[in-house]
Amino acid sequence: MEGRREELEKLIKPEDLPKARFLVEEVLFIEARLAELRRLPFLKIDQANPMRQKATPAAKQYKELLQQYNNSLKLLFRISGDDAEAEGESPLRAWLKSRKEGAADDLDT
Repeated sequence: MEGRREELEKLIKPEDLPKARFLVEEVLFIEARLAELRRLPFLKIDQANPMRQKATPAAKQYKELLQQYNNSLKLLFRISGDDAEAEGESPLRAWLKSRKEGAADDLDT
């Protein structure tokens, strides 16, 4: 756990570390909880009709925590300055834009 904490803290600029320390702790907590939930069954199968399945509370909690985890990581990357969205246009969007402009030029001729 300490190694993971250090790994996350290395991503953050030293001047931003005090602001992000709580977020790092939150990410570590969620990672530990997700690991616990992974050990539990996610589906409950009806004995009378095996085709009927139902998500267990563990599956629902895992889904919610995973969303929280992803949002926390996005925020952590934004704080670290490693946010692709903040840097401008992604390579995929630039390619799509060029394709769109090329198609518009073809229609004009």
